[in-house]
Amino acid sequence: MAFRFSPYISFPGNGREAMTYYQSIFGGQLELMTYGDLPAEAAAQLPFSPPASALAHGQLNAGSLQLSGSDALGDELPALHSEVYSFLISPETVTGAEAIMEKFTATGAEIAMPFELAPWGSHYGQLKDPFGILWAFDVDPV
Repeated sequence: MAFRFSPYISFPGNGREAMTYYQSIFGGQLELMTYGDLPAEAAAQLPFSPPASALAHGQLNAGSLQLSGSDALGDELPALHSEVYSFLISPETVTGAEAIMEKFTATGAEIAMPFELAPWGSHYGQLKDPFGILWAFDVDPV
């Protein structure tokens, strides 16, 4: 069975900013749609009245990375960060991983675990981006 797994993040009102940030890190093509962009017929069918500027859907396609998200609405906004999940990136080389991590840290991400040789033989490290998302990096030994 073939399928694609794509993470989807619910942001607490800063979805446009976050998705634009991820495009600056990974490159690729970013598509953004606000609730104001919806056709009137579709907007009329929504069970709530979102702000027109709220992100209804964003999708970043950057090579093998597909990341989607939107602004959460209503009384129960998501927490700014979570220790429940992280995203694992596996670049082909240590240099490649270091380059991506440098982009993150140069734009406000904080190292959660230094990127170094791990006991299981891979290079591994973690960082938390300015939006509270934990990114892990793993490069298998050559």
